[in-house]
Amino acid sequence: MTTYTTASTDKELKQILDLQQRNLSSTISLQEKEQEGFVTVEHTFEVLKAMNDVCPHIIAKSGDAVVGYALCMHPKFADEIEVLKPMFKELDSMPSQITSYIAMGQICIDKAFRKQGIFRKLYETMQLKTQESFNCIITEIDATNARSLQAHYAIGFRKLTTFESDGQKWEIVIF
Repeated sequence: MTTYTTASTDKELKQILDLQQRNLSSTISLQEKEQEGFVTVEHTFEVLKAMNDVCPHIIAKSGDAVVGYALCMHPKFADEIEVLKPMFKELDSMPSQITSYIAMGQICIDKAFRKQGIFRKLYETMQLKTQESFNCIITEIDATNARSLQAHYAIGFRKLTTFESDGQKWEIVIF
């Protein structure tokens, strides 16, 4: 049985990093990227923990094992991760329709647990856990990551904007 909660231990944070490593764009084949999707950002333990201390990450667990995660990234961390800086700059330049948001910093599900509704449930849990402080969830997706784009649109995200940074096209989506 899969359970959904917030990350509360260093062990859970280290399991997030392990799952991240196994799904990084830089460590998997092109075929796997196209079929399974990928994650772009590689977090350090220190940044991951600091983010968790401000707004705990959402995790899916099977027993004691973290099998999926959705990282909560408060906008105060906008300058902490180089590849995400342009997204926050783009958001800052938009009309003030977005008043109080949490950025979903990355979502990933272990390959053995995909297609079981975990993706949707991680976002439902994130929405439930953050709704008192934030009125929406925003994230950006590599425009070449068709699997991730499809999954986000299927659960109700909508495109806010598309932008380019360092020759890479990104879609910013809102839930």
